[in-house]
Parts: sequence; C-alpha cells; structure tokens
Amino acid sequence: MNSFLNKLKLRGKLLTLVLPLVITPIFIVAAAIGLIANQQAYLGITKTSKDDLQHMSSFCIDLLNSHYQQFQVYKQDKSQHLNNELATLTALSYNLVATEQNLHAQGKIDLKTAQNEAKKALRKINVGESGYIYAMTSRGVLQAHIAREGENVFDERDENGRYFIREMCAAAKASRAGETLFITYPWRNAVLGDRKARTKVVAYKYFREWDWIIAAGSYTDETFRDAVFEFQAFEKLKESIRGKKVGASGYIYCMNSKGTFTIHPDSEGKNLIDSKDLDGNSFIKEMCTNKRGWIRYPWKNRSDRTARMKIVRYDYFEPWDWIVAVGSYEDEFYQEANKIKTHILLIMLLLVFVVGVSATALVFRASTIFTLPITHMMSVIKKVKRGNLDERMDVSGEDELAEMASAFNRMTDIIQRNKEIESNLAQQGKMASLGVLSSGVAHEINNPLGIILGYAGYIEGKMSEDDPNFQYIHEIKRESKRCKKIVQDLLSYARTPRPTLEPTDINDLLQQIIDFAANHTDMRGIKINTIFAKGLPAVELDGDQMRQVAINLILNAGGSMPEGGSLTVTTEAVDSANVKIIFSDSGSGIPSESIEKIFEPFYTTKARGTGLGLAITKQIIEQHHGEIKIDSTVGVGTNVTVILPTERKEI
Repeated sequence: MNSFLNKLKLRGKLLTLVLPLVITPIFIVAAAIGLIANQQAYLGITKTSKDDLQHMSSFCIDLLNSHYQQFQVYKQDKSQHLNNELATLTALSYNLVATEQNLHAQGKIDLKTAQNEAKKALRKINVGESGYIYAMTSRGVLQAHIAREGENVFDERDENGRYFIREMCAAAKASRAGETLFITYPWRNAVLGDRKARTKVVAYKYFREWDWIIAAGSYTDETFRDAVFEFQAFEKLKESIRGKKVGASGYIYCMNSKGTFTIHPDSEGKNLIDSKDLDGNSFIKEMCTNKRGWIRYPWKNRSDRTARMKIVRYDYFEPWDWIVAVGSYEDEFYQEANKIKTHILLIMLLLVFVVGVSATALVFRASTIFTLPITHMMSVIKKVKRGNLDERMDVSGEDELAEMASAFNRMTDIIQRNKEIESNLAQQGKMASLGVLSSGVAHEINNPLGIILGYAGYIEGKMSEDDPNFQYIHEIKRESKRCKKIVQDLLSYARTPRPTLEPTDINDLLQQIIDFAANHTDMRGIKINTIFAKGLPAVELDGDQMRQVAINLILNAGGSMPEGGSLTVTTEAVDSANVKIIFSDSGSGIPSESIEKIFEPFYTTKARGTGLGLAITKQIIEQHHGEIKIDSTVGVGTNVTVILPTERKEI
C-alpha cells in the first residue's frame, strides 16, 4: 500500500485515502453485526451450560469427599476401639502371669509349674476372628503361642522387610513397669489362607520377672468391617447423586479409571470403556485417560430421533479412583439466546464508536502523509544550516516532494565537497606555516635551552646526590631536554617521527609525571588522585613522548578547572595485550561541536593556545598503535581514555 501511494501525485493520494472513509465503515458495520450475533449466540449457550456443569461437578466431588472424610473418621473411631480392646486383653494376660508369679513367690508352686499354667491360660484367650495372645522373651523365643511355641522369631520381618520383633523387644526392655506399648505392621498369615498382607495391631507389656513380652494382636479389617453400615451409607450417597438432574434430560454418572460405571441411571456395573459416539470416537476411553476436563460429542438415546450434541464436564476423585461426569445436551440451553438482542444493540453502539475512531485515524493518516515529509525536510535544512553537511533528506516516491528532496541532497553534496576542498587548502596552509615557524623558532629556543642545560649540568656536578636540591636540578635537566625534544617534534610534525620504544612501568612513569605536574601553576587548587592497577605488564613506549602526552592531558584538565577541582588518573588492564589510562576531571567540559574538531592542528578553545597540544598527543598515541577517546559533558567534566598495546606489532 505504501509503495502504491508513493508513486501517486498529491491528488491521487488524497482520493485514495478519503474514499475508504465513506465505503469502509458500511462494510465493517454489516459484517460485524452478523459475525457478532452468531458469536454471541454460541458464547451465551456455551458459557451458561459450562457454568452449570462445572457447578454440578464441583458439588458431586464435594459430596464424595464428604462421605470419604466421614468414613475415615468412622475408621479412626473403630481403630481407637480396637486399641482399647487389645490393651484390656494385654492387661488381663499380664495379670494372669503376675498371679502365677505371686503363687511361686509364696512357695506354693515352683517356677516351671507357674509358667506352664500361665501358658495354658494365655492359649485359651481369643482376639476377634483370628487374633490371639502370645508371649516371648526379649530375645524373641516364643514361650506361649497357638502354633509356633518354642521358636525364635527375633529375626522375623513383616511384608515391608521391617524387623518388627526386634523393635518390640527393644521397646519392651526400655518401657516403664506396667506400660502398654503398641505396634502396627502388615502381615500375611499363610495358615489362615491370606493371599495378601493385612494390617495387624499388637498391644504388648513387658513382665520383667520372667523376661516375658506378653502381646495381644488382631487384624484391623476384622474389627473395622461393618458391612450393613457401609452398604447403607454408600446406597444413600448413590441416591443423592442420582437425584441431581442436569437440565431436562442430563444426569450425573461415575466410573472408575477402567471404564466400569459405579453410578449410572441404567448402566451401573457395566464396563463401557470401548463405547464410541456417532463420529466413532472412544469418548469413555478419552475421559479415563485424561481424568479431568471437558468433552463434547454427538449422542443418540433410544428415545431420540436424531443425535444431539452433548457436553460433559468430568473430574477425578483420587481416593476412590473415580471419574465423576456431569453431562447435558446443548439444545436445552437455547433459551439463553434471547439475551443476544440486548447484546446486539450494545455492540452496534460500540460499532458507531469504532467506525468514528477509524475515520478519525484515517484522516490523521492522510494529514501525516502530507506533513511528515515536509517536517523532515525542515529539520534537515536546519541541521545543514548549523553546519552539519552530512545530513540528507529521505527520498521516497515519485511526487513533487521527492523531486525537491533529491535536488536539495545534490546541492548539499556540492557544498560539502567545496567545504572539504577549503578545509584541505586551509590545512595545507597551516602545515606550511608550521614548517616556516618551526624552522625559525627552533634555533631561538634551542640556544637558551642549551645554556640552561649547561648550567644545570655544571650545578649538578657540584652537588652531592644526598643534597635535597639535587632532585630539582635533575628535574630541570630532564624537562629542558624534553623541551628540546618538543621543539624537534614540532619541527618534524609533518614527517611523523618514529618513537624509541622501551619496556616501561606505566604506573611509575605516570607517578613521576603527576609529581612534576602537581607543582605547575595551572594545577593550583586541584587535587590529583591516582587509582593504579597492580600487576600491569610493562608497556613498550617512548618515555619522553608519553610524558608529553600525559602532561598535555593533565594541564588541559587543570585549565578547565580555574576555580579548583579534582583530577583522577586511573590505570587498568583492558586484556592481556592492552592497558588503559583514564584522565577524569571535574572541569567545565567540552561542547559537543568542539569534540569533533579538538584533535585538528591549530584548533583551540583557549585564548592563548596554539592548538597543537592534542594534535601532537593524538599523533604520538597513534605512532604507538594506540587510540585516544574523549567523553565530555558540559558543566560536569571530561574523561580522556588512552589505550596502549603492551607490545608493538609492526605492520
């Protein structure tokens, strides 16, 4: 569309955009009314039916859970009753043994007779259908038992591999006198014909005089089982579920995960896992697999002439492995479609609003198509006027505005080429002037520097190295030599002098330069901080040239802080082959338009500057195969970053 519009003239664009404002809303309204009416009918029916089915499913799950919880309470009560019965029988058995011990203590019978009488009495006591009383020593030897008397069962294990006899013996010996203990474990009694393990509860006491553990045991299923009560409660639950109707002909049914119906109006007890709907889908199998969700399928009852679409919500009741399903037919919910009339009215009002907004958006789009290129042209013209000749207008399309933009770009190209020619001529003139100036000035400066060096050398020869002033004379000689080298660099700027490289500790070199520069008049009131990274590798560089670089950057920073401030010099490793030096000041900063030209020879923002300091600095760094970057914010400060390779690789 945009490509088509770009090829049109202004009048063609106007017609293309205005006509849809009239035609498009008509089609939108007609199509939307039909579509929304149909969708609303479907949504109304589906939402109502699904909400009802969801509520009924939740109700049924709650009903099953309530029954399950009540039955668990019932089992707990029966369990407590069983424990009480076993404790009573254990106490009775304990008292029988104690009676026989008293007779022995009184001398009426001997110990063996007393124990035999106790064994006979214990064997006669029954516990439930298959429970019994038995006694054993703390080493697991059965003293009284209905079938295994005399055996050592200390290493006996239950169905889970647990040494329950050992636990009983240890707990009994550690118990208080007369204390009743309990233990529960799974046990399969082959003598009784058990095919699977049953839960057994045992109450026991320790009779220390004979080292007997007297125990009474019974199976929980023999005590908990109350068939009449369970049957009546379950039938009442089924009647509650069957009594809930869903719509006119829907109902609730339950089945296990294998497809056997546990509750159903006419198929209870049947397995219908392979049942299929009229489309051939095994919907029962799908429900058993997913266990939770929604399913929709065509179904025809015996009384129905044609198939009807059925919606079923089903949930899973994990304690019984039941799937609870609530189903209803869609056609029983069509009365909800009457609500569509109100919805259509509201939607038509919404359509009027939407069409109005769309028309407004199209008009806005039309105005944007005409004004945006013009606005862009004005912006580019202003930037070019400020001297940014790299700016160009975007040329798109084939209309009058595109032709004007192309003409302006061609004109800007011509101006830029002329500016570059003028700049090159000016630079060549500066370089020529620099050569003439350097030749004349070099002789005039080198003569007094030679005298300074001579007298400094003379004084140095007269002084001892321990003299406090010896360092100052040494500094005078070194800086005088550097001045001579600066003059030489100025003279040879155009022919790029080659540095003399030596491995240098960059931290020591910078510290020397900072100590010297701190006494300069431009650095008064300025605090110089250093953050030097330890363990930096030696850098191959020309020490004198790098002193010139550092002093230039430090004094430039000082010049930007006439009222005082702080300068931080930081060194750090970039990687194994490069180190970084950062000069950060809190000065006045550099305007963005000056940063682009700051490294040009003879460009300066100072009243008395020559404009060669940063030009020479950049030249020296590039000769060392390094790079320099400046990041500055006016009123905040300037960061100058110098990156140097530790080893120079010749190209």
